[in-house]
Amino acid sequence: MEGYMDTLWGWAEVYGMRVLGAVAILILGRIGVSILAGFVKRVMIRGKVDETLTRFVVSLTRIALMTFVFIAALGQLGVQTTSFVAIIGAAGLAVGLALQGSLANFASGVMLILFRPFTAGDYVEAGGSSGVVVSIQIFSTVLRTPDNKKIIIPNSKITGDSITNYSAMDTRRVDMVFGIGYGDDLKKAKEILESLLKADSRVLADPAPVVAVLELGDSSVNLAVRPWINTAEYWDLYFDYTEKVKLTFDREGISIPFPQRDIHLHQVTTA
Repeated sequence: MEGYMDTLWGWAEVYGMRVLGAVAILILGRIGVSILAGFVKRVMIRGKVDETLTRFVVSLTRIALMTFVFIAALGQLGVQTTSFVAIIGAAGLAVGLALQGSLANFASGVMLILFRPFTAGDYVEAGGSSGVVVSIQIFSTVLRTPDNKKIIIPNSKITGDSITNYSAMDTRRVDMVFGIGYGDDLKKAKEILESLLKADSRVLADPAPVVAVLELGDSSVNLAVRPWINTAEYWDLYFDYTEKVKLTFDREGISIPFPQRDIHLHQVTTA
């Protein structure tokens, strides 16, 4: 009996401190992981990072740190952890290869959320589609087209191509072209276009609007009209001004030509 007690006491002396050390590593490690995860969460909240991304990163941080704590505790017990590290590395590589496309979309989603080339509510052209941004998610971005269609675009496709944000600036220039006939009064047509711009309160005084001859076309003298307006009023002014120009030109006798062809018939007489 004394031999068994001596053996147990010997094991306790050898492994007791290791077990206590492993337990201490687990307890202190868990506390440290909670502190670090909380710090990461606070930093991301202060940076106004998307809530979905914040939760995902915090959870990923907890899992990664607790894995290291668990391996450290096993090492304290005398377990060879080299094989565990190798297994975890191989598993990570296999998962990374299997989810290569998803990871690319995830990385692109993080970039979109952090660098914010656009936000929800902006009208953008990205990934070969255009529409109002509904939401920026981890793996994809959702757009709504003007005719109320929902488009889901993988984030990697967006970051891999050019992005045009039509809502990024407070003001925009409206580019319009109106053609008049070669026989019409050019100065009168310019005065009409300028007066319609001055009468519209949506047109900004600075930068000043421009009305100028753009080109001498095949069948018309084309006048460029370039007013600056608030971005939100772009299409309202575009539609209203186009209609007013047509009605005013008709009333003032200014023609708006359209392509025409003159066909000449030559009669050939045969003997």
